[in-house]
Amino acid sequence: MASSEALTTTGYIKHHLQNLTFGQHPDGTWGIAHGAAEAKAMGFWAIHLDTMFWSVLLGALFIWVFRRAAVKATAGVPSGMLNFVEWVVEFVDDNVRGSFSHKNDLVAPLALTLFVWVLLMNTMDLVPVDWLPELAKLMGIEYMKVVPTTDPNATFGMALGVFVLTVFYSIKVKGIGGFTAELTMQPFAAKNPILKILFLPANFFLEFVSLVSKPVSLSLRLFGNLFAGEMIFILIALLFSGGTVLFIAGGALQWAWAVFHILIVLLQAFIFMTLTIVYLEMAHSHH
Repeated sequence: MASSEALTTTGYIKHHLQNLTFGQHPDGTWGIAHGAAEAKAMGFWAIHLDTMFWSVLLGALFIWVFRRAAVKATAGVPSGMLNFVEWVVEFVDDNVRGSFSHKNDLVAPLALTLFVWVLLMNTMDLVPVDWLPELAKLMGIEYMKVVPTTDPNATFGMALGVFVLTVFYSIKVKGIGGFTAELTMQPFAAKNPILKILFLPANFFLEFVSLVSKPVSLSLRLFGNLFAGEMIFILIALLFSGGTVLFIAGGALQWAWAVFHILIVLLQAFIFMTLTIVYLEMAHSHH
């Protein structure tokens, strides 16, 4: 961590919450930010290199494992990793069949990708908070956040992708007129043409807020739960420098929180996948 913050509790927390940020400095040069102030000054177009690295690496790991399982798949009884992969595929497929009642060959692969990818990114939260940042520091890398889903840029990016698909299929299935009618003809309906016109602004406001809130809630739910979990791990890690008693207490708390956090890791990946399926079901359904 930064030498000026190495001996303070605040500095330790700030260091572990700081992304490795690349962007343009105020003087026009490009480079790595050395602190939160420099990262903030880089503005919107700055890139969190650690988030990009770990998310792409875990995505590539997912593709490699599942492709290897697909190549080795046979008609016989599966075993080992192949059995696990088939179980995951069947689990996702059952959820898609139970929640999505239309015909779209994209939904099941999308649900599988989101579930496994988010699960892998969430699982990085179970790695002790100092291991990888300290290893990165030995390699000359000042900051290293290893849980991509604790970065709102990653969660918003995935949620916006789901949102674009939702709008696309809403227009494709229902047409521009049907999609517009959904935004303007409900929840307040009337047979009188004058009342219909009067209800248009209120209906549009309510339905537009409902539409926009989907990617916002989808991303913030995942980010908030994982960020809170990471913060608790960081606070527990501070106990290890407080003497023997606190060291033992910290070890017990870290183990207990890690066991409980496994449920959060799995549940948040499942919720993200399930809500994606539900949103696409709504996009395909006619009112």
